[in-house]
Amino acid sequence: MNSIAGASTSHETPQSPVSPRRVLITGASGALGGVICRRLAAPGTELLLWGRDAARLALVAGDCRAAGAEVVVRAIDLADGPAALAALAQDDAAAPISDALLVAGQGDAVPAGLNIEPAAQVARLAQVNFAAPAALAAALADAMAARGRGRILLVGSAAAFHALPHAPAYAASKAGLARFAAALRLAVAPLGVQITLVSPGFIDWAAGGRPVPRALLLPLDVAARRILAAFEAGAGHAIIPRRFALLWLLDRLLPGPARAAILRRIRP
Repeated sequence: MNSIAGASTSHETPQSPVSPRRVLITGASGALGGVICRRLAAPGTELLLWGRDAARLALVAGDCRAAGAEVVVRAIDLADGPAALAALAQDDAAAPISDALLVAGQGDAVPAGLNIEPAAQVARLAQVNFAAPAALAAALADAMAARGRGRILLVGSAAAFHALPHAPAYAASKAGLARFAAALRLAVAPLGVQITLVSPGFIDWAAGGRPVPRALLLPLDVAARRILAAFEAGAGHAIIPRRFALLWLLDRLLPGPARAAILRRIRP
């Protein structure tokens, strides 16, 4: 099992980086996904852009085409798992997907005035943050293994390493994704398929207004650049920025009562 520290923790021999050819990106209409799409757009690259917001997806697609990439767009919500898997099968059958960046996710906390998350919110977060990306990764890994080559990126969260009372479903869904990524990596590495998990801390979204100290916020473009750097380097698992790896170690080392007291004080 990979230990969690620093920017890259895989002890496996990474697959040699290759230039993207036919690249699937989920969450392309989101803040982070949009930046990643634009950074990957280049002549000779075909981008399959999936996102929930059709209008924002069209803007991202236009920028990517202007940069020379070929673009295929799908307005799709990962809350509908069967539809996502059917769309993936269709896209991969049209031409093999060489790289998949599963960026889509949803971050929600316990609503103001409540002590416990609504059950519907828990169910949606479990689907969007864990079940859908895990199922897509499994289907992609199977197809890529048959071809003997492929790369998959899963975007998790540093929240996966902490029991957050204000965001239990979010933390749990990302924790499940982290364990799934580690297991899938072990299964498919001998088959020529690279699995990279990146666990970011707090990202400074374009909308702003996050009640987080500025020193803990990672600029959006920097986050996208570091995520892609870990992917291209063939990292097994990267935590960005590094200070969140230290927070994980601190969480593990603290006595249970002290850890619980600190986590209860955290507010979204």
